[in-house]
Amino acid sequence: MIKLQAPLSLVARLLLAFIFIVEGWSKIGYYEGTVQYMENHGVPGVLLPLVILTELGGGLLIACGFQTRLAALALGGFCVLTAILFHRNVEDIGEFIHFNKDLAIAGGFLLLAAFGAGSWSIDALQSRARHPQASSEIRTL
Repeated sequence: MIKLQAPLSLVARLLLAFIFIVEGWSKIGYYEGTVQYMENHGVPGVLLPLVILTELGGGLLIACGFQTRLAALALGGFCVLTAILFHRNVEDIGEFIHFNKDLAIAGGFLLLAAFGAGSWSIDALQSRARHPQASSEIRTL
């Protein structure tokens, strides 16, 4: 199973990142509608650029495995806020599903924050470059 850690970590990062990259990009194309949606839920529309930066930027960071722990914490917090601000009507089954989905995704991001991006990531490449002796010792184990 150890041999699967690197590719599974990459696939997991890509799956987690995908929705945020797509959603961040779509908010650019549907800017006014997204502002209206946010304001209808009591969230100031002026925050939309920050939302786009968080989703698109954070998603790309996660996908590449760069600054993964920080990006994962940001997106995990974003997911919790999204659940609370936009999907708190748990009497509605659709909202209940979205609420739980957002919390589950936040859990995935907490795992990334705790354990890092894995060996197929920019973070790992940078770590190996900073500590070449430790990298060679690990490979010989």
